[in-house]
Amino acid sequence: MRSVKLNPEYFFNRELGILAFNRRVLAQAEDERVPLLERLKFLCIFSSNMDEFFEVRVAGLKEQIRFNDTTTGPDGMRPRQVFTSVSAEAHALVDHQYKILNEVVLPRLEQEDIKFLRRTQWNATQAEWIREYFFRELMPILTPIGLDPAHPFPRILNKSLNFAVELEGKDAFGRNSGVAVVQAPRALPRVIRLPADIAGCEYGFIFLSSILHAHVGELFSGMQVKGCYQFRVTRDSDLTVDDEDVKDLRIALQGELSHRQYGEGVRLEVADNCPDEMSAFLLGQFGLLQEDLYKVNGLVNLVRLMQIPDSVDRPDLKFAPYSPSLPRELSKETDLFKAIHKADILLHHPYQSFNPVIEFIKQAAEDPHVLAIKQTFYRTSADSTLMQSLIDAARRGKEVTVVVELMARFDEEANINWAAKLEKAGAHVVYGVVGHKTHAKMAMVVRREDGKLKRYVHLSTGNYHQRTARLYTDFGLMTCHEEICADVNDVFAQLTGLGKATKLKHLWQSPFTLHSKLIKAIYHEAEMAKSGKKARIIAKMNALLDADIIRALYDASSAGVKIDLIVRGVCALRPGIVGVSENITVRSIVGRFLEHSRIFYFYNEGEENVYMASADWMYRNFFRRIEVCFPLLDSKVKKRVIKEGLEPYLKDNLNTWEMQADASYRRRTARRGYEFSAQQQLMAELGQSFATE
Repeated sequence: MRSVKLNPEYFFNRELGILAFNRRVLAQAEDERVPLLERLKFLCIFSSNMDEFFEVRVAGLKEQIRFNDTTTGPDGMRPRQVFTSVSAEAHALVDHQYKILNEVVLPRLEQEDIKFLRRTQWNATQAEWIREYFFRELMPILTPIGLDPAHPFPRILNKSLNFAVELEGKDAFGRNSGVAVVQAPRALPRVIRLPADIAGCEYGFIFLSSILHAHVGELFSGMQVKGCYQFRVTRDSDLTVDDEDVKDLRIALQGELSHRQYGEGVRLEVADNCPDEMSAFLLGQFGLLQEDLYKVNGLVNLVRLMQIPDSVDRPDLKFAPYSPSLPRELSKETDLFKAIHKADILLHHPYQSFNPVIEFIKQAAEDPHVLAIKQTFYRTSADSTLMQSLIDAARRGKEVTVVVELMARFDEEANINWAAKLEKAGAHVVYGVVGHKTHAKMAMVVRREDGKLKRYVHLSTGNYHQRTARLYTDFGLMTCHEEICADVNDVFAQLTGLGKATKLKHLWQSPFTLHSKLIKAIYHEAEMAKSGKKARIIAKMNALLDADIIRALYDASSAGVKIDLIVRGVCALRPGIVGVSENITVRSIVGRFLEHSRIFYFYNEGEENVYMASADWMYRNFFRRIEVCFPLLDSKVKKRVIKEGLEPYLKDNLNTWEMQADASYRRRTARRGYEFSAQQQLMAELGQSFATE
C-alpha cells in the first residue's frame, strides 16, 4: 500500500521528548493531590532523571558537535540545533524545579513541622551543636586542597559535592593562591537531622553544605575566607567497549568502569551566589562553556533529599501503604509447578506480588526433580534473592545457566559481581552476544516428571529486580505451554552457543523477526480498514522512536485504523496531523508507579491478538538487543491483560497527558463527577489494601 511521505515535521526530537517526559514528572511535584513528602520525592526523581540525561544523551550530543557531525535524524535537526534547544529547555526546567522546591514544597513542609534550618536561622544552641558536629564528624575526614603549582586542580568525581573557597592571606609556607577546593566525601550524609530539643521541632534538618559554609574557615588556619561556593560537575558516563577487539567482556568492562567517574564534563552546577569570576574559573577547569552552566537556588544535588521521606514518620504525608496480592491460582496451591501445570498464570506487578517469581526459582533450586535452570538478568538488586537461589541450585549440583548482561547501563559493576559469585558456585555464566545487549526477560526450569522432561518458563516485560517490582508496572507470564517453552529454549541456545537462528513458532525475537512481524501486523490492520472491516491497534510501551514503525502507523492511520498509543516516555510520532495521523492518539501516564509494561494489541478480524514484550519500539530494541515478544494464548489471560493493562489507561483522566499535533503535552482534565485513575483502580481491584492517593 502507498506510504505516507515522511517530512521532518512529522517527527518529534528524541532529546526534547525526554525532557518533555521529565516535565511531566516535575508536574507531579506541583500536583496538590500528591502527598507532600511524595512531592519531594518527585523533585528528587526529576533530578536523578536529569543527571542520567546529561550523562548519556547530552554527552552524546556534545561528542557529535566536537567531531563536527552534521548528521540529521528523522526530525531534520543537526546535533548543534538539538543541543541549543535542549540547553534552553533544560535551564528552564531546572529553574522551575527550584522554584517549586523553595516556594511550595519547603514552606509546606515547614508548616508540617518538618524544617530545613538555614544558617541565618540558627540560634545559639543550634549553632553550638552544629559546631561540635563539624569538629567531631566532618573535620577529621575533610581534605582541603589549596591550588598552586604543587597542587593543581584536583580530579573531581562525577556528580560529587565540592566547594570552591576564595581565600585571602598567606599560609605557613608563604603561599597565597587565593583559591582552594574542598571535596565532600561521599560517605558523609548530605542532610543531618538535629535532636528535636535542639531543632525546636520534631523534624529539623541541616544541610551538609550549610555546615561547611559556616565552618570552612577552620580548614584554613590564619587565612580569611572571602567566599565558599558549592559546585558539582556531571560527566560523560557512557561506557564504550570495542566489539572487535574485546576478548573477555568482563575484564574489558572492569577496566572501563574505573574511568566512568572521570569522563568528559558535560554540565556544571553551582549555587546562585557563586560570582561570575569563580563560575568562569570552574568552567575552564572542566572544559565547559557558559551554556553548560546551571546556577541553582539551593542544593546542587537534590537527589540526596530522597532520604528525607524515609526519615520522617508521617504517614499522612505519604502515599497510603499498599500490599500486593497473590493471583487466585496461587492462593491455595503453594507448589508452583502444579499450579502452572493446571493453567497459565499471569502476574501483574506491583499490584500483585513478585514473590511467585522468587518462589519459582527457589522451588526449582530445592526440588530434587529439577535438573536445570536457565535465566537472563539485565538489572537486579544487590541483595537479589533470585541470584542467591541460583547460586544455591548450582551448589546442589543442578545445571544452572545464567545470561548476565554486563552492559546494562549503570548496573555493570553489580552484574559483574554477581557473575563472579555465580561462577564460583559452579553455574555457567555467559554474557550473551557481543554487540547485542540481552534485554529479554526469561527463566526456564527443566523438571523430570513421570520419566519425561517437562519445561516451565517465566516471561516478563520487566527486570528480575524485586525492589523495582514494587514501583514499576509490569506483567509476567508463567506457562508450561510446550511450543512456547521450545521457543524459549531455542533463544537460550542462541545466547549460550553458536548456530543459525531457528524459526520460532510463537515468539517474535529481536534482532531477527520482531521488527518485521510488528510492521506486518500493523499493515494487516490497515488492509482490514481499507476493505471496510473493523481495525484497531492499541500499544503500550516506554518509548516510540523507530522511523519504520512510525511510517507504518501513519499509513495505518491514513487507511482508517483507530490507533491508541500509551507511551510513558519519549514519543517521536506526532498524533493528530491532518491526512497523516488524525486517527492516532498518544497518552502518557505519570503517577505513583512508573509505567513499564509493553503490550501490543491487534484486533485482527476479531481474534484480538495480544502480545507482551521486553522491547520498546526503538531501533536499538529491534536491531541491537536480544528481545522477546510473546503472545497470550490462554483466553483468560488475554482478557485480563486487556482489562488491566490497556482499558483502564484509555479511561484515565487523572494521571494522563495527551500529546498534541505540535508534540506538546496537555494534561487531561476529569469531567465533573467522573474522576478515574488507572493505577488507583488496579490497586483497588488487585491489592490487599487500598486508600485513595
